[in-house]
Amino acid sequence: MSMVHVFAGSTLDRRGNARRDPSWFEEAYERGRYLVVWESQALITADRPGAPRALSSSEAQAHLADETARRSLVFLGVDRQDTPYFAFDVSHLSEDPPQLVHDGEFADLRQVASIVEGEDAARMAYARAMMRWHRQHRYCGVCGDENEVRNSGHSMRCTSCGADHFPRTDPAVIMLVHDGEGRCLLGRQASWPPGVLSTLAGFVEPGESLEEAVIREVWEETGIEVHEARYHSSQPWPFPSSIMLGFHARGTFAEPKVDQVELEQAVWLERGQLLELQARREVRFPPPMSIARQLLEAWLAETNR
Repeated sequence: MSMVHVFAGSTLDRRGNARRDPSWFEEAYERGRYLVVWESQALITADRPGAPRALSSSEAQAHLADETARRSLVFLGVDRQDTPYFAFDVSHLSEDPPQLVHDGEFADLRQVASIVEGEDAARMAYARAMMRWHRQHRYCGVCGDENEVRNSGHSMRCTSCGADHFPRTDPAVIMLVHDGEGRCLLGRQASWPPGVLSTLAGFVEPGESLEEAVIREVWEETGIEVHEARYHSSQPWPFPSSIMLGFHARGTFAEPKVDQVELEQAVWLERGQLLELQARREVRFPPPMSIARQLLEAWLAETNR
């Protein structure tokens, strides 16, 4: 199955070879379009809440004269019309939020994602993730000295010890656990709104495969044994910088033993029971933009055949 989730599906050509060339970067810089991030929020068009406000090269130059903003500049890629796209960060500005252009405003990407078009959402998520990496890696993790930006913003090198640093994405598994007999296992965290149930999830730890992470996370959070993990699809998740690797996992039907640190509740629900609770609004599914929702709906569709 091939699926394109929200925040995936970008058509930008990242030009991994060309971006190493400083002269190519400068030429692209002169004719580019610029996405702007402030405090992890995206600059959008004020009269179209779901549309990113990409600055023209001339609009961007005034802001990129600021050394801090210029240091954060990252080349994202070239679109199908050969227009280069860049991103830069203005989180250092104290104004709350700064007014960069008269027809733009900053918005939380998580809040507007449901109304952003697919390509735009992918670009905004990409920019958000890269800006966070830049903010967190000004200094070398080996010796503590300052890093210099290289590779059009896609790597850094320590000015003292020469260590190279590259953007990181944290892998996390997310799984719809079912028993193969028409029941699925859903959980909820105490911080979630009332009635929300979702799939289980957790970060992949060093030295384990994705399937092993699925088995471990389900066991740690619910005490349920998983016997089979089948890959479904993946989703970039820039909150803050993860890749969600989705699975359908078959587990043993048994009373969950909830780890109260991770979950408030875990419960097995039959398909009909789940749909009835949702219809009565006693249970709320995760938002449509999330892979959790897609895993759940895919399972419901399979059991309905």
